[in-house]
Amino acid sequence: MTGVAPRLDAARRLIGEPRTAPPTPALLLDLPRVRRNVTGMAERMAAMPAALRPHAKIHKSPVLARLQLDAGAIGITTANIWEASALVDAGLTDILVANQVVGPIKAAELARAAAIGRMIVAVDDAGNVDEIAAAARAAGSVVDLLVEIDVGLHRAGVRSVEAAVALAAHIGTREGVRLVGLLGYEGHCMLEPDRELRIAKTREANAILIGAADVFDAAGHSTSIVAAGGFGTWDITGANPRITEIHAGSYIFTDAFHTALMPGFAVALTVLTTVISRSGGTVVLDCGRKSIGFDRANPTVMGGHGAVRYEHGEYFIHEEHIVLDVPEDSPLAVGDTLELSPGYAPTTVNHYDLYWIVEDDRITDVWPIHARYGSATAGVGPPASF
Repeated sequence: MTGVAPRLDAARRLIGEPRTAPPTPALLLDLPRVRRNVTGMAERMAAMPAALRPHAKIHKSPVLARLQLDAGAIGITTANIWEASALVDAGLTDILVANQVVGPIKAAELARAAAIGRMIVAVDDAGNVDEIAAAARAAGSVVDLLVEIDVGLHRAGVRSVEAAVALAAHIGTREGVRLVGLLGYEGHCMLEPDRELRIAKTREANAILIGAADVFDAAGHSTSIVAAGGFGTWDITGANPRITEIHAGSYIFTDAFHTALMPGFAVALTVLTTVISRSGGTVVLDCGRKSIGFDRANPTVMGGHGAVRYEHGEYFIHEEHIVLDVPEDSPLAVGDTLELSPGYAPTTVNHYDLYWIVEDDRITDVWPIHARYGSATAGVGPPASF
């Protein structure tokens, strides 16, 4: 990671400067807003029977994961083993990889991390269970497993309760792994804009998971964890007394997509960009597909400075440019900066090496995005404020 450390040192020279100082495009993180979002979600979850294990795929940062843990989260969720290993190497424990970890190198990394802190992973295949078990035995560790069951997303997960029970029985015959429950992610419900329909779909998906948990109980298999839920369904799935934990995470930043879907949280992550060309009502920014996520929605211009142009059936977002339509009398000029709320925060973060931390409109710190690189970033180390 020799390329990251010098950039980090150079970036920290701008600490104390205005939030407009970083070279653009730059990823700005408003820390007071982050703290309010974390506290707000913790307060909401306190009234729920389920616990919160927030998803770190959104921020990929041990610093932010620590904030979530300090606010009452029971552990952290990740999307892959490399995110998990980076968090474990930063001193965090009780990590769930809400995904399958397949292949000898990744299984070995999972087993290594499990020797440092608790690791939980989803499985839906007996051969994969055997691979993880063998890696854990070689590393002298034990990996906790959740049988993933498909509850309607039709992505990963066994397709029947019978298959789930058979896999649970198989896990019980293998050393190096331990069954701790089930995972049933209702991802197909998250994007439903109709609130009543989203509730109905989510409850239907949750019922499949709970039905499997009941069969597990009757067969003597562990259901200490019955996991589901994301940000779009946190208050539906989290209210189910049979579900032990949910994995919502986007609340920490929110974005253009999630603001419309689940209002009530502050936009804490923005992309600072510079006007590089102006012609009448056309403004061109130095930010595009390579620096901002718009998977689920288009970026929103903060402060009302125009909107992303729509023409020929698509939004004018190229690799290195975004074109805005602005009023002819707009004061924006070449060299001015403005901020965009990403359409989708998780894929935006994946474009960057570091966060510029903002408090009171000043840069107060710079944090590397550790888990973008996995444990290889361990040599950089967390910032002093961690």
